Amino acid sequence: MNKELKVGILVIVAVAMLIFGYNFLKGNNIFNTSRTFYAVYDDVEGLSPSAPVNINGFQVGKVTSINFMDSGNLLVTINLNNDIQFSKKSVAKIYGGGLIGGKSMQIKLKQDSGDLAKSGDTLESAVEEGLIELVNEKLTPLKDKISNAVVEVDTLLGAFNNILDPETRNNLRQSVKNLNTTLITLNNTSSKVERILDTNEEEINSTISQFSRTSENLSRLSDSLSQIEFGRIIENADQTLANLNDISEKLKNNEGSLGKLINDEELYNNLEDASKELEELLRDIKLNPKRYVHFSVFGKNNEKYEKPEN
Repeated sequence: MNKELKVGILVIVAVAMLIFGYNFLKGNNIFNTSRTFYAVYDDVEGLSPSAPVNINGFQVGKVTSINFMDSGNLLVTINLNNDIQFSKKSVAKIYGGGLIGGKSMQIKLKQDSGDLAKSGDTLESAVEEGLIELVNEKLTPLKDKISNAVVEVDTLLGAFNNILDPETRNNLRQSVKNLNTTLITLNNTSSKVERILDTNEEEINSTISQFSRTSENLSRLSDSLSQIEFGRIIENADQTLANLNDISEKLKNNEGSLGKLINDEELYNNLEDASKELEELLRDIKLNPKRYVHFSVFGKNNEKYEKPEN
């Protein structure tokens, strides 16, 4: 074998090894008969070439390339090295993604009796929200609420500052100072009261003991009062009222001397006339006592009675 042939063989082997290494680094195995599928996305959400492709959690291939189309969409090329068969209506979904891990792709199988997917077919595409998207979705309303709350607090503080002019702030300081003085006074008063209680502890205890004895005496007095026969007293009072009612009925019915005296009009008139005559007699005796009383040592004759003018 001449020298030129050897150099040609070495160049062919080197080029073959270069092509194999390049495809191996890209995740392609040129000796493996794999299938290629495509999916079109508006946004691949950070999906990168060599990302794993899974079916039901089992890796069946990789993403080989992502290229721009004339329409501005992104064409994702998927290389499957597994001979699993699935429907042409299956969906190539981008999922995952977090603070550290990148995006992956899975093929959601469609259980129908349609045509099977063949190499070169374009699958339906979908994007599942990842952790960051979910966090952003949940935090966006919270961020808006916090922003609104901050604005409201700022407005409230502004209004509060407008209300608290220098005079009002001075009044508040004076009020706090007065309150502090009041608390000090209360503390002093409490100390004085405590000293008074300590000094007069015996007198206070004696007063409490006397009050306790008085309470016991009142309790005994209450017991004594409770033992009085109030029933008999009430019964006697009822009997007395009945007697008074009986007397009143007799007086009303002209029974007895007192009843006749009260209800006899003629007797009343006679008593009234006798009273008048007695009054005239007493008046005449007072005006002319000599007519009725005579004192004569020598036997003086009685004067003749003269009827008074009035």
